[in-house]
Amino acid sequence: HYTEREMYETLKQLKSLILSEGIPDSPRVTNSQTLRCRIWKILLGVYQSSATEYISYVEKGRSHFYDKIRNDTFRTLATDKRFLTDVGENKLIRVLNAFVWKHGKNGGDSAYNWQFTYVQGMNVLAAPFLYALPEVDAFHTFDTFLQYSCPLYVQPALQGVHCGLKLLDVCLKFLDLKLYTYLREKNLSAEIYAFPSVLTFCVCTPPLSEAIKLWDFLLSFGVHLNILCIVAQLQLIREEILVSSSPMKLLRTLPDLNARVIINATTRLIRQLPQDLYGLLARHPYD
Repeated sequence: HYTEREMYETLKQLKSLILSEGIPDSPRVTNSQTLRCRIWKILLGVYQSSATEYISYVEKGRSHFYDKIRNDTFRTLATDKRFLTDVGENKLIRVLNAFVWKHGKNGGDSAYNWQFTYVQGMNVLAAPFLYALPEVDAFHTFDTFLQYSCPLYVQPALQGVHCGLKLLDVCLKFLDLKLYTYLREKNLSAEIYAFPSVLTFCVCTPPLSEAIKLWDFLLSFGVHLNILCIVAQLQLIREEILVSSSPMKLLRTLPDLNARVIINATTRLIRQLPQDLYGLLARHPYD
């Protein structure tokens, strides 16, 4: 491309194709870049992946968060056999330790007063990158994703996550008052039933292969749309929830993801939101 306009138009066409067709799966070959790898890097603006830089962090060995990381990695997507076979724990440990080393002991960002270090849920957020990309690319895209797509989700107090949960309640109330009211009558707020889905951008719900396709959509159009993806999942089991005396049993383990169904439902929900509420939704991962 010779101009920013040309680049913008091409990116717009790419996103439109992802929405209508999705990204086709490619055979996994060790250390090779699949189509999804290349597209995710484009969507996140990762144009260089330095193996030298990554190796320099890995060679530092265990970070001061190693024990906490190790306590989480062994149970990351523990029921997904393909993830355990294709990725495994060691890669996850290396990427998370490298992230801690990159951002230093304090992990500060003076411009925004953000702190980047290891926090709850980060192990699950790294999983899609390691599943879809070679390790070096996975590290750099994961790092960029956390810093620029959802920085408030990975602050020590998880501000973005808690804001997302409040917005989930607000969106559900606007989009489906009957369902929202029934859940509140059962003393169920999003903080109680949706924390894992908001924290992990739905990666906590199997299968990972479908979560990856959902992330194709989220990386294209914004991770804030995960909140509406969760509303869509609730509406898919709406009738079961409304007749259940204990809906938390249903909400504790949501049905397996079907990315295409959820994406189609989410795009319909977007059109129903008022502009001011959508604006709050769009800004909450970083503002």
